[in-house]
Amino acid sequence: MAWSGVKRLEFAIPVLAAAGLLLATLIVVPMGWLLKVSLTGPDGGPTLANFVALVRDPEMLRPLLLSLLIAAAVSFFSALIAAPLAWLVARSDLPWKRGFRLLVLASFVTPPFLGAVAWEILAAPNSGLLNQAYRVAFGLPRADHLFDIYSVAGLIFVLATYTFPYVFILVANGLERIPRELEEASSILGARRWRTALRVTIPLALPALVAGTLVAFLQAMNNFGAPAIIAVPAGLQTITTKIWTLFQFPPQPGLAAAAAVPLLLITVLLLQAQRRLLGRRGYAVIGGKSGGADLVRLGPWKGPALVFAFAVVAISVLMPYLALILSALSRTLTLSLAPGNLTIRNVVFVFTELSGTELALWNTVLLGVTTATAGTLPTLVIAYVVARRALPFSGGLAFLATSPLAIPSIVLGVGLFFAYTHPPFVLYGTLGILFVAFLTIELPIGYQQFQAAFRSLHADLEEAGRILGAGRLRMLKDVLAPLLWSAVISTWCLVFVASIRELSAAILLFTTDTKVLSVLIYDLNETGEPGAIAVVGLTMLLMTFAVIGVAHKLPRANLPLPNDA
Repeated sequence: MAWSGVKRLEFAIPVLAAAGLLLATLIVVPMGWLLKVSLTGPDGGPTLANFVALVRDPEMLRPLLLSLLIAAAVSFFSALIAAPLAWLVARSDLPWKRGFRLLVLASFVTPPFLGAVAWEILAAPNSGLLNQAYRVAFGLPRADHLFDIYSVAGLIFVLATYTFPYVFILVANGLERIPRELEEASSILGARRWRTALRVTIPLALPALVAGTLVAFLQAMNNFGAPAIIAVPAGLQTITTKIWTLFQFPPQPGLAAAAAVPLLLITVLLLQAQRRLLGRRGYAVIGGKSGGADLVRLGPWKGPALVFAFAVVAISVLMPYLALILSALSRTLTLSLAPGNLTIRNVVFVFTELSGTELALWNTVLLGVTTATAGTLPTLVIAYVVARRALPFSGGLAFLATSPLAIPSIVLGVGLFFAYTHPPFVLYGTLGILFVAFLTIELPIGYQQFQAAFRSLHADLEEAGRILGAGRLRMLKDVLAPLLWSAVISTWCLVFVASIRELSAAILLFTTDTKVLSVLIYDLNETGEPGAIAVVGLTMLLMTFAVIGVAHKLPRANLPLPNDA
């Protein structure tokens, strides 16, 4: 319903406007500080020197170009893996499809930095389990190795392994929405199956494939954790790790802010391209509901298809998880499964001897709970304002609510660092700055969940209440909230999960007293503690799967794409 004046809104307008002001503050303040610092010289005056250095200094230009190269390769391989797997799961008679979907979901919710650690355990040149097996099998000396994870190829492999689910989800959903009638009409007109696929199926699924590929590109370009664990030991820098190093001694805040700006601009442009692709009218399906398409019988290709699907989930989930479990329960990371090498020493060490574990676990849970709780109500109100056009600036609120998707987490971390290390709100060194960061990053999750829920509720329900004299807040509380209860619970669960896996912003904003599990894993990797890393990582995964399991059981609990990990 369109906005009809202040009188009609009664006292609801201050509450709705406050939610909009909170949203604007969370987004505009750090981005304003980011721009200000990028244009400020060492003497405090305005300057473009930081951007000039960004273009002319090879030490700044090289990481950006490497990030673009890696992102392009990751998006290509993600599409190459995900498109056929999505078709097999959505359109063929492949056995165990539900199991493959669940394992792809497990890969989807696995933080890439934890996947990078797992593949370190598997493919480090000297200690990697796969390289150990290779040397044992062929009787080779320790200097020989088959895999080297500390390379550009290794980084591309790891990022593609944990990025392809973005493409898979979009393509599988797109294929499942294609009405049966379109392909049947093509067959009736005499087209063979390959021609129907070429002229009907592929054009309808192509926007989802390209959009998913763009998402994969953005995820790879903006990721910090995997490059920090794999590329930095190899002497390589991506733009995200370079931004992080600019905060080390001696700090170069102006250059760090300037380096974050092109990352932000590239992300905004590619997200805009993705929205245009998904919204193209030329590929819209017109008509009512229809049954799903007939499944393609694989026949003699069923065996190779099963091998391909199993290989994908084995590389992305089964092997890394097994590596983490073996590392957590082994005295020495070797191929030996002898009882003497099995131990719970790593578990005891992490939870009773390692300094900071208890605090990091408490901080992680506290931030997850508070972010999920504090983020659910404002996003509910904002989604209501946008869905019902309850304020004249509801379109602007919709833009702000989704804009964190266009802000890489490390860029937001840079902006928050500058914004909250200066008066009047000095939050650096407290959990408050991490709370603000997590709340801002995860806003789109709550907003998108509630937007989908409001689209399923007709406005006539509210009109009936308004006729009986109820105000907007009363309607939201007594009528809509009970109907949206499952969406509220699932949103809370999803924001919690996304918060506890956040690393890119946390790595810039944490202090000794505000360390979280993701930062603890990064620190343990720096000191070379694979057993302890595995224990902490498995703890995070258990928390994630427990909460995702709750969300999955609820109706309308669609899993949105996390912004970063």
